[in-house]
Amino acid sequence: MATADRPLRRDAERNRERILGEARRLVAHSGLGVSHDEIARAAEVGVGTVYRRFPRKEVLLEELFAAQLDTVAELAEGAAAHDSAWDGLCEFLEHVLRMQAADRGLRELLNGSAHAPALARRARERIAPLVGAVLRRAQDEGDVRADVEVTDVALIPLMTSAVVAPGGLDAGRRALALLLAGLRRVPDDQPPLPASALSPARLDAVLGGEPTLPS
Repeated sequence: MATADRPLRRDAERNRERILGEARRLVAHSGLGVSHDEIARAAEVGVGTVYRRFPRKEVLLEELFAAQLDTVAELAEGAAAHDSAWDGLCEFLEHVLRMQAADRGLRELLNGSAHAPALARRARERIAPLVGAVLRRAQDEGDVRADVEVTDVALIPLMTSAVVAPGGLDAGRRALALLLAGLRRVPDDQPPLPASALSPARLDAVLGGEPTLPS
């Protein structure tokens, strides 16, 4: 019985890898809205096979993005270990920009997604404390203005992705440079930022494309 089962298990594993490979390609190109039917056609398997392996879209996306989110978290940890917190923060945001430019699905996930809101929220909850620690150290070192909050930094990938999608990586890098200049502390006569930083709840609403909550 075990001998007879072994080819079946190999076929099932090959199908799984084919599904994941095609899903990864389609999501990187077209975004998180790719359907089970599209994935099945690309992988040349029945749509029922895709549903058996990944009955919900969130299950598939968690499988696809686990490695990317680990990479983003590792980049944030690397920024925290940098001799200069400011340089670490800049390098982190540059790396995230490059990852987003190469993967529309990741861009949508990090910026909030109606297709995987829980996964997007978990990604932010994992990364925000790491980035917040880098931001506070950069402020302590005198490189970032004191009235910047971590939710301000979280908006930067949202703003650069709006540029990098139609304009390409160079346009995104230029936009990032302008945004980073806005974070820098200028001695003496720097006016305060208008209004207040978004709360975490309002940030979730903005990134999720929902109407903003009352202040």
